[in-house]
Amino acid sequence: MNADEIAAGRARWQARYDAARKRDADFTTLSGMPVEPVYGPPEGTAYPGFERIGWPGEYPYTRGLHPTGYRGRTWTIRQFAGFGNARQTNERYKMILGAGGGGLSVAFDMPTLMGRDSDDPQALGEVGHCGVAIDTATDMQALFDGIDLAGVTTSMTISGPAVPVFCMYLVAAERQGADLSKLDGTLQTDIFKEYIAQKEWLFDPEPHLRLIGDLMEYCAAEIPRYKPLSVSGYHIREAGSTAAQELAYTLADGFGYVELGRSRGLDVDVFAPGLSFFFDSHLDFFEEIAKFRAARRIWARWLRDVYGATSEKALWLRFHTQTAGVSLTAQQPVNNVVRTAVEALAAVLGGTNSLHTNALDETLALPTDSSAEIALRTQQVLMEEIGVTNVADPLGGSWYVEALTDRIEAEAEEIFARIRALGGEGPHAIGPMTSGILRGIEDGWFTGQIAESAFVYQQALEKGDKKIVGVNCHTGTAAKELEILRISHEVELEQRRALAERKSARDDAGVRAAVAAMVAVSRTGENMIPAMLDAVRAEATLGEICDALRAEWGVYREPARF
Repeated sequence: MNADEIAAGRARWQARYDAARKRDADFTTLSGMPVEPVYGPPEGTAYPGFERIGWPGEYPYTRGLHPTGYRGRTWTIRQFAGFGNARQTNERYKMILGAGGGGLSVAFDMPTLMGRDSDDPQALGEVGHCGVAIDTATDMQALFDGIDLAGVTTSMTISGPAVPVFCMYLVAAERQGADLSKLDGTLQTDIFKEYIAQKEWLFDPEPHLRLIGDLMEYCAAEIPRYKPLSVSGYHIREAGSTAAQELAYTLADGFGYVELGRSRGLDVDVFAPGLSFFFDSHLDFFEEIAKFRAARRIWARWLRDVYGATSEKALWLRFHTQTAGVSLTAQQPVNNVVRTAVEALAAVLGGTNSLHTNALDETLALPTDSSAEIALRTQQVLMEEIGVTNVADPLGGSWYVEALTDRIEAEAEEIFARIRALGGEGPHAIGPMTSGILRGIEDGWFTGQIAESAFVYQQALEKGDKKIVGVNCHTGTAAKELEILRISHEVELEQRRALAERKSARDDAGVRAAVAAMVAVSRTGENMIPAMLDAVRAEATLGEICDALRAEWGVYREPARF
């Protein structure tokens, strides 16, 4: 790019920056030195390839979505939390919000994640242990008691039974008197990544995609600010993928959901802004920063050039980040505070829109109040003390970071080509990337690729080529054993009692009729969300709704592979 083109780009950026709202804050160094809101090539110089780097707030968005960076708005502190019953988790949410958290992120227990009720025999011993137990809309009411759902953004990390759980959230908001059209937040819903990595599915892929398509249509028409899909790379990375695999599989899944929306006749410029992403921030500091920058650039180019998006917001890749749970160690767990801080800083320098920081004890148990506070304060130290919010994309133009960004992007493009090739030449009803994803799931290609990457890394650890402090080096310690949070068995007994009382007090005939009506709609081309909402309003349980659909659609079984 020549000097005149660079100067014109800087002028465009300056005009947009001047017109944008900025925070009332001190944008100087600790010593009081003023800093510019963005830096670029020296005036009057050419920079070959600068069009791939660009300026914050304009295509290809390598340097961020907004011309102001974090001067306009800092990232949302969105701490992931859930344990025991709804009342206990509600207390933790109020602690997070009261301590400065900007949004909520709901962790559900395993029975809920699998669409099972707390009194299901398969739920025995699991209720409330890895998240909060949600059986009916009444639980969702208790979960957000005293929290204005119309005034706080809420993320829910659940995919298999995401749609009925979302209906319970909507009914809880209705019972608060909220205007549903104004709700804001994110539902994960990403079923592709379940088949690829996490394995919390209910049905075959096609029925899941039917529900997701219905949800996309419903939100676009009725709740335009709510994001019905958070395409998740986090679980792919936690399963052992490389950074490039995480990026490529996640964005390919996102392209699949774009194809799903288009197959429903939705306008990409209308529904694409409702897609968001969820990435892992791992320990290789610069690799992670490069991954986030490459993600924005790839998404913008594909949405524009492949899927025909024309609006700016449709080209924006918005993403939440969580620090890497898999990097936490049970040995010398206090070291996890350092790991989490470095991973969080990488996410911030990569331009994350919201962030969760893991607690030091999460490799052992759910976080205690004190460890959850340390995790929250880690974000606040980064936000308030170190000057990282003063300059947009401060590493932009770094030879190392730009080379890594280009390398990860190139690797991702190679993977996209392989996925599309898996789908063969024949057309698919949804689209070519979807065809390749479904074939890759069916053939075990994704799981095989991830397993190979995890094996290579484990070999490097065992040889000592890769180091983990406290595990394969520097193993001596004076640390004492941690006090950890333990979930009492009484939580499960209490949840079962409450569920039994709720069932005995409701109109069973009305519940059965509402669930039957929902199943009847599933046999047509109508949108299923209104009928599912009716079932939830009647206090149908999550298990009853999911069991009715299991009976109709069957249950997915992963093929055995050797």
